[in-house]
Amino acid sequence: MAYLTLAQASEIVDAALGHARELGLRPLTITVLDPGGHPQVVKREDGAGILRPQIAHAKAWGCLGTGSGGATGARHATRDPAFFAALAAISEGRIASSRGGVLIRDEDGALLGSVGVSGERPENDEAVAVFGVQTAGLVADAG
Repeated sequence: MAYLTLAQASEIVDAALGHARELGLRPLTITVLDPGGHPQVVKREDGAGILRPQIAHAKAWGCLGTGSGGATGARHATRDPAFFAALAAISEGRIASSRGGVLIRDEDGALLGSVGVSGERPENDEAVAVFGVQTAGLVADAG
């Protein structure tokens, strides 16, 4: 059975944060969840907003809950906002359908977990999440 190690989860977060600094992005919070939605690594940069950990978690958790990357969720939420309002209620507010949430897979496609990034524009959050996952030698499924 494939699983995400703590070392891999840490590498994803550290690579993503390093990339964000290279790009000059605003302070971020990044979380990596295991397939059951439990946090493995959470880092909040100095100056990141106080809700950023919850938003990053909701982006990552939403990917796990729907089985698709945040970009897919964002597109679907735009087309069918009533359904995604229902999902938010069903999940007790734990889902954020937005870019910046990415599923983490191994080379065979097995689900290892997810990463959520919050603090910047959604496309930038997604870009640093993908960078972190790929730097760890894994496959980023952004949707």
